[in-house]
Amino acid sequence: MPDLASTRASAPTIWVAKANLLYLVTEKFANIDLHPEVVDNASMGLVFEELIRKFAEISNETAGEHFTPREVIRLMVNLLFIEDDDVLSPGNAVVRTIYDPTAGTGGMLSIAGEYLLEHNPQARLTMYGQELNDESYAICKADMLIKGQPVENIIAGNTLSDDGHGGRKFDYMLSNPPFGVEWKKVEKAVRDEHQSKGFDGRFGPGLPRVSDGSMLFLMHLLSKMRPAQDGGSRFGIVLNGSPLFTGGAGSGESEIRRYVLENDLVEAIVGLPTDMFYNTGIATYVWVLSNKKTDDRKGYVQLIDASSFWQKIRKSLGSKRKEMSDDHIATVTRLFGDFTEAECVSVCDAAGAQQGEPQLVTNTDTPPQAPEGGKTKRVPISRIFKNEEFGYTTVTVERPARDENGQIVLGQKGKQKGKPQPDSALRDTENVPLSDDIQAYFEREVLPHAPDAWIDEEKSKVGYEIPFSRQFYVFEPPRSLHAIDEELKTVSASIMKMLEELAE
Repeated sequence: MPDLASTRASAPTIWVAKANLLYLVTEKFANIDLHPEVVDNASMGLVFEELIRKFAEISNETAGEHFTPREVIRLMVNLLFIEDDDVLSPGNAVVRTIYDPTAGTGGMLSIAGEYLLEHNPQARLTMYGQELNDESYAICKADMLIKGQPVENIIAGNTLSDDGHGGRKFDYMLSNPPFGVEWKKVEKAVRDEHQSKGFDGRFGPGLPRVSDGSMLFLMHLLSKMRPAQDGGSRFGIVLNGSPLFTGGAGSGESEIRRYVLENDLVEAIVGLPTDMFYNTGIATYVWVLSNKKTDDRKGYVQLIDASSFWQKIRKSLGSKRKEMSDDHIATVTRLFGDFTEAECVSVCDAAGAQQGEPQLVTNTDTPPQAPEGGKTKRVPISRIFKNEEFGYTTVTVERPARDENGQIVLGQKGKQKGKPQPDSALRDTENVPLSDDIQAYFEREVLPHAPDAWIDEEKSKVGYEIPFSRQFYVFEPPRSLHAIDEELKTVSASIMKMLEELAE
């Protein structure tokens, strides 16, 4: 019987050998003195992390593949564990599982394991993952081997078309799936599962448009959640802005949002700074979903705008120009853990100049006071909403067709006999918030402008969207025309004076 350790070790080696790189890699390492007396264990770990980052950056050639910055992973791991005191309390010999369906080089799994061991050395976190890219898969296997994890838990292949952990459920999950990437290659397999299995499969709520498959990974993770009666699950996933609002009522994206909100699965969404990733500068968001919400969170979603929580890095790495500091991560973690609303308050003097640094103020804090003649500027950072506040009903408003004499055209047959016939050119839609009565909204907003209109109730659809940026927009009234005019006069006078001095 072959030695188990050697069997595990051979897996990454096979992938390197297939790429005809085994000899070259071995030769390079053979020329370096890595004896424990020369390079201690801690330094070796740092070297290994740097190698993983370098290889990951090189392999990120496909659009949508993003090596996740370590500070983003640390934030996600903090959010994942912060509410689980039994897991983090030292001395509790708990055993938990964690899964990443887009494992890459295993960074998310590794940092989650390190975080848990740091807080509770007696805890054991068994890691599972799946990765499509062969190079990343080999590095991930090697990482798991060094950490003493069962390397057979890391599966090669496409998660969407060939689930390597079918039927298995997990306590925690993390993922940074490719976003903005079409899923045509696996479209047949995904649609077959959606149509044949429905909610018994992974894609029951609906299918997003083929041009972006990131929400397929969201549904995949939903299917891997441990039932609430068995302890439940929590997972974090990085998505771009599209899943928040793309697609109208009845579309695949809207139906997926409807499913997670109506089933009260979304705990929080955190907006990250731009220019955080190595090969994309777009805005990204961390979604935190759970089926074990605490009582105070039930029925609510917390939105945290951390887009201003960043500092410049010393040297740009591709598109990455910003990073979140430990203090930034701690602040977001605290806001999530306390489940509180918060504002960033700036104090300005009478002349409008900002005094000191902006101050983060929660519901229980006393906000700073403005000096005489000055004012405070308040920018929301954390807000809490009821799930239904993101829902709406799209109603179709019809108006009657008219003949050349201006008379309303009536139906001549069947159910339409004697009823006004709609004019498709005048057809319109209205999005009515779920909190509003549709008829009252119609009478208030539509009938005063179109007295002959009616609602075609058969076409009404319920939709959901999360307009993240809109919730944090703060209107700043423009300066008065008088103030602008006075400033122009002052500038003009200054220019004329300089011209006179030159003429002399």
